[in-house]
Amino acid sequence: MKSRLIILWLCSLAPAMATDLTAAGATFPYPIYEKWFDSFRAHNPQIRIRYQAVGSEEGIRRLSNGSVDFAASDVPLTDQQIAGFSGGVLHFPSVLGAVVPIYNLPSVPRDLRFTPEALAGIFMGRIHKWNDPLLRAANKGLRLPDSEIVVVHRSDGSGTTFVFTDYLSKVTPEWARTVGSGTTVTWPVGVAAERNEGVAERVGRTVNSIGYTEFIYAVENHLAYGSVRNAAGKFIPADLVSIPKAVTGKLADDFRFSITDGAAADAYPIAAFTYWLVPEHIADSSKKEAVAAFLEWMLTSGQRQAGALGYVALPESLVAKERQAIARIRGESER
Repeated sequence: MKSRLIILWLCSLAPAMATDLTAAGATFPYPIYEKWFDSFRAHNPQIRIRYQAVGSEEGIRRLSNGSVDFAASDVPLTDQQIAGFSGGVLHFPSVLGAVVPIYNLPSVPRDLRFTPEALAGIFMGRIHKWNDPLLRAANKGLRLPDSEIVVVHRSDGSGTTFVFTDYLSKVTPEWARTVGSGTTVTWPVGVAAERNEGVAERVGRTVNSIGYTEFIYAVENHLAYGSVRNAAGKFIPADLVSIPKAVTGKLADDFRFSITDGAAADAYPIAAFTYWLVPEHIADSSKKEAVAAFLEWMLTSGQRQAGALGYVALPESLVAKERQAIARIRGESER
């Protein structure tokens, strides 16, 4: 009896068995996810999360074939995609971010303005030079050079591309008709680079170039990014004030919604939620609890870290709804 008590006492002193989780997907939120995983592990040392920033499209593919426990995407799944998952998939918005047009124009290091028509014209190859009349009209007082524009776009399946092309499809009928929106599109012009960091690096070393990245990549790489004319006709730069103003009206109960081209007067128009995609039914009980614990932490402590990294915390009304969805993962709604 005494030896048994000693064994039980020694077991109680042993650290809890570690639970390893794997995830993959979007590069758009990677800077904050990297910080979150470190912070979460500091408070939950028994849970380890390994994340690969491989792009939204690849993250979705890995989730569908079961090679990761959950995935990250800037693109909500379609009904058809969800139907392809056994047991269902839940969407969890994690933070708000924005896609910005970055440029390398030494003669105009900041304060460049873009209309939707100019952005579409540049990325369709219709506007070839920086001193095109459309750009001059929006940038009176600036001396734009008579230089060829070098367009840089993503080469991989990308949620950042989806957000950018979703916006252009809403504001430019010709873009919607000829190029459309998606994680990958057939670009009419430009050179390709992989991931947000690749586009940022290519623009940073290419004079007279333009590309698009998530806001924090522009900030971290000290790249100029332009203001964009919104639906109210105002030229708005992306920042921690203008991005959350893109969230207006009723949000869908399943969290799948687009907030590009928001109607609010001071909203930055190329804003988006980014999502965790989580299987609704997780067979491994330890993994199920670990995923739920991380999501709970994300909605509380994690949100308080958003602003310091150039992202915007979720509205409280949305956080409350997401907590209800976490209960579905744990199976509490079925009891």
